[in-house]
Amino acid sequence: MAVTDFIAAIELGSSKITGVAGKKNADGSIHILAYASEHSSDCIRKGIIYNLDKTTQCLASVIGKLEEQLQASIKKVYVGIGGQSLRSIRNTETKQLDTEVKISQALIDELMKNNREMALMDQEMLAVEPQEYKVGNQLTTEPVGIPTEHIEAHYVNIIGRNTLRSNIRQCVRQAGYEVADYLLSPIVTANIVLTASEKRSGCALVDLGADTTTVSVYKNNILRHLAVIPLGSNNITKDIASLQIEEEDAEQLKLRYASAYTEPSEEEDINQEYAIDGRCSIRARKLEDIVEARTLEILENVWNQIKLSGYSNELHAGIILTGGASQLPNLNKAFITVTKIDKIRIAQTGNIELTDDHQDITPNGSQNTLIGLLAAGKDNCCKIDPHKSQLSWIQQQEEEDEVQKKAEEERKRKEEEERRKKEEEERKKQLEAERIRQEQERAQKRLRECEALISEAKRLAERKKYKDALNKLEEAKSLKVADKEAELDDLYQTINKQKSENTPFKKLFNFLKTEADEMMKGEN
Repeated sequence: MAVTDFIAAIELGSSKITGVAGKKNADGSIHILAYASEHSSDCIRKGIIYNLDKTTQCLASVIGKLEEQLQASIKKVYVGIGGQSLRSIRNTETKQLDTEVKISQALIDELMKNNREMALMDQEMLAVEPQEYKVGNQLTTEPVGIPTEHIEAHYVNIIGRNTLRSNIRQCVRQAGYEVADYLLSPIVTANIVLTASEKRSGCALVDLGADTTTVSVYKNNILRHLAVIPLGSNNITKDIASLQIEEEDAEQLKLRYASAYTEPSEEEDINQEYAIDGRCSIRARKLEDIVEARTLEILENVWNQIKLSGYSNELHAGIILTGGASQLPNLNKAFITVTKIDKIRIAQTGNIELTDDHQDITPNGSQNTLIGLLAAGKDNCCKIDPHKSQLSWIQQQEEEDEVQKKAEEERKRKEEEERRKKEEEERKKQLEAERIRQEQERAQKRLRECEALISEAKRLAERKKYKDALNKLEEAKSLKVADKEAELDDLYQTINKQKSENTPFKKLFNFLKTEADEMMKGEN
């Protein structure tokens, strides 16, 4: 299914041009939708475009692959700016006021404008990182509202070759696309690799690439220094290749066996060799010497830039390593040896969660900048065809109408179901009421019949027709009138007693007993 809402980003690397498309989720995570890459060593060097036509072809291929995966057209892309010419320079702008006045935002904007107008030879200003403002004798990052007669504004300006943006724009346009925005690669990398605590406490971010190594120094959440060193992991490969080894094999030797630092050992086998599929071999000690020497050169240049920043003694969060070359074994030990800073962290991934395990997005530090560019993008990069958009709108309206129609039908169905339910409940209530009424009528009828039978039984008993009276009582009992059960039992016993006392034998017995009693009285 085609995707029509996404952000697309391009990283112009010295070894390859990579592109990614993704969508930001509400929780801040990113869903990767597409990824593509093309080798760029024959058109980009040290992070700088030197062959416009080949770069255009690579861009067209990368973005085309993204479009195939997205099943949608891309209108614009976010592009990272990096490379050898990128660096920071400091500048100070001052303002002397006639009288003490409260600093306004307009004054701060004026100082920023003056800073941006500083003269640059063959360079252009790409970004400005305000540092502190000196108000009186105090340094602050929030000067607005403070009364003063004098203010100094300190800036770190990020500059680069004045053809950086124009060459990127030309290549992207020739490929048939637009640039959504130019983003500084070191800054977007820092934003997803460094934690807020590291930026605040003070740290150096070292991004080790193929042709360049970028150093960014942070303190109190502010970028203090930026430099790009024209040395990278490719220099190690070329040093190995200088031993009459094919560059492809040299790269494999580096990836398989290289180490930035080797512990001295008395048990070392001086004859040990490393080989690549029988095509070439190199003595282990020789490979170690080459790799460690070039690594040492790179790290010494990094440490020199950190010292030039003026914050080498304030890196309480240490040094954070990222980039593809940060995977070189024991690189952290080599850094500790050079800098004497023991707090070293290797950032294989950024602090942004990726919700899709895309097979080409690997957690080895090489794609942190690319993901940072994607995270920094804001606008939808999809190309919307007006005709298709109109058809899509009509289709959307039809779908919405269908949804509303179904919703109305469902509402009516529920109303009818509720009406029938109420009718059924009412019918059941009426039936129950009728049943109760009929039951009450039957109960009243049984009561009247029972009372009539009791009255008849009493009359029969008075006429000494005890058997008939008892039969009437049995008939009354069969009616099962609860309120009359006790009365029936008592009356039954009474009549039964009367019956027993009025038998011929009982009458003779009573007569003889009476005569005997009289005779006894006469004798006395």
